Amino acid sequence: MKLKINSLPAWLIVVTMVIVLAVFIGKAFKLDNPFAETASVDEFLQNHWTYPIPAQGKPPASFSALEASLDPASCGECHADQFAQWRSSLHSHTMGPGIGWQLQLVDMKTAQSCLRCHAPMTEQLALFSQQRGWSNSRSTPPDYIPENLHQQGLVCAACHVRAHVRHGPLASKPNAERNVHGGFEEHEAYSDSRFCANCHQFKADGPRINGKLRENTYEEWLATDFAQQGQHCQSCHMPQRQHVWRGIHDKEMTRSALGVELAAQPDAEGVYQLEAKITNSGAGHHFPTYMVPEIVLYLEVLDAEGRVRELAQHTIAWRVNLALTEEIFDQRLAAGESVSLHGKLQNIANYTQLRLRIHVAPRQHYVRTFEDYLPHNRDKLQPETLSLLLQSIRESKAVEYEFIAAELAIGRVAN
Repeated sequence: MKLKINSLPAWLIVVTMVIVLAVFIGKAFKLDNPFAETASVDEFLQNHWTYPIPAQGKPPASFSALEASLDPASCGECHADQFAQWRSSLHSHTMGPGIGWQLQLVDMKTAQSCLRCHAPMTEQLALFSQQRGWSNSRSTPPDYIPENLHQQGLVCAACHVRAHVRHGPLASKPNAERNVHGGFEEHEAYSDSRFCANCHQFKADGPRINGKLRENTYEEWLATDFAQQGQHCQSCHMPQRQHVWRGIHDKEMTRSALGVELAAQPDAEGVYQLEAKITNSGAGHHFPTYMVPEIVLYLEVLDAEGRVRELAQHTIAWRVNLALTEEIFDQRLAAGESVSLHGKLQNIANYTQLRLRIHVAPRQHYVRTFEDYLPHNRDKLQPETLSLLLQSIRESKAVEYEFIAAELAIGRVAN
């Protein structure tokens, strides 16, 4: 197939070549505005979420350089709070070293499947194509496209900009400024869980393990009371419209997801039954919702000297093999589901406290996978790839944390 691209600016030639390879050339240059405030949520999202997100094209002549820019930092000039929140979120790190070292080893088709959620804009795909040498052009992008846009992850424009038109939720203030960057389009879809499902829900024919979709968060939510009560993803993950998207990486978010009850009851002569009941009471989906994190529960007692004795432990996780082909176990908690840990003590008077300690490894599957890969391939990797791999292992371990979820004084129980 031949395309007449000589008349295009050099940067758009790069974009065109990338999109031809992706078989999406028709969508990439659709610069008209297909959105309408009156469209239903499903209709709006069908137009809004196409991959790759169509190239924005040339900015309107009336736009200042700041208004035209796709750089999140430019957005932050006016939307300082949202920018700071985004910077602290995982959305700004979707192109970190963990995916970075892997993308250096895969072909374009595989990379595109990852970038669909990690860096979904045509401009990002074009920059990445240049970086990987999939495009012969070495032209510099126009000023409104920062040269590192592909490294910044899920940027503001990925959710809010189409053909240089700004889109967002219904205005929270009746006197909202509507003159900047040509105004903005409002839609209720931004407060609907279906907006998030684009990345957090695989299609029915998506990859499965033991018959289960590897990403099924939206369907999990649909089956809960949260959905029936109209508590959407944004209710918990974007409270007061904060751009934080906290989840399993955040200690307080994890703490709020679990309800914990401790009990100590006498049984036979001098024997006490100790129990911790843990319920997924606060997550509007499985806890955890995907295969990467592992949460280990420890039922423990402490003596007067602060020495710890472990009575029981339990892992909450969906563990799969490293090839992502077989399930080892699935011990996640569906919304409202509980698990109990039990222990026995004969000399309970020697102890002062019963507690449940929780250790969270948000990236445990990555740690296990990367550490298995490293010794077999270290000498085969380019220095930059190896450096990213080592960095990703360090960072994956560094985000682990633990906390005491509940405590019960048991000295009084024995008396």
